[in-house]
Amino acid sequence: MELQKGRPMDTTGRLAKETRTYDLLDSLGIEYNRIDHAPAMTMEVCQEIDKTLQAVICKNLFLCNRQETAFYLLMIPDTKVFHTKDLSAQIHSARLSFTKPEYMEKFLDITPGSVSVLGLMNDTENHVQLLIDEDVLNSEYVGCHPCINTSSLRLRTKDLVETILPAIHHEFVRVKL
Repeated sequence: MELQKGRPMDTTGRLAKETRTYDLLDSLGIEYNRIDHAPAMTMEVCQEIDKTLQAVICKNLFLCNRQETAFYLLMIPDTKVFHTKDLSAQIHSARLSFTKPEYMEKFLDITPGSVSVLGLMNDTENHVQLLIDEDVLNSEYVGCHPCINTSSLRLRTKDLVETILPAIHHEFVRVKL
C-alpha cells in the first residue's frame, strides 16, 4: 500500500461512483491522499490502512429507526464501541438498528463494506442525516472510502465539514459517544 496524491491517473476499470467521488473532490479544490488496496471488509484491515493514511479511520454505520422512516449515517472512530441507547438519547430516536443493504444502495449508491460519508453526494433528496462523533470532528484528518472499499482517502476534517458537506447539501449533528 502506497500513499498517492489525488485521483488515480487512469480510472479504467474503476466504478462510476468512485470516479464521481474524485470528480466532486477535484471540482471543490479539495486536496486528498489515496491508497488502493484489497477490499477492506473488516476494521482490522482498515487499521492496517490507517497506519499508512495517518488519519482517524471511522466506523461508518448506516442506521434507521424501527419504522424505517428515519435514516442516519454515523461516523465514529474505529476505537469506540457503539451503543444504540447512547445515540438514541442524543438524537431522540428510539429503536435504532442497522439499515438493510437495499437502503444503502437506494440512498447512497453504496454496498455493505463501502459505507462512506462521501456517499452522501448521492443522497440528493436528503433522506440520510449525518451524525459525527466529536472525536472525529476534533481530528485533523479523516479516512474514508471513495464509495468503494478497494481504496481509502485521507481528507482534512475541516474540508469535509466546511466545503464538502455544504457542497452536497448535507448538514451534520455532533454527537458524543
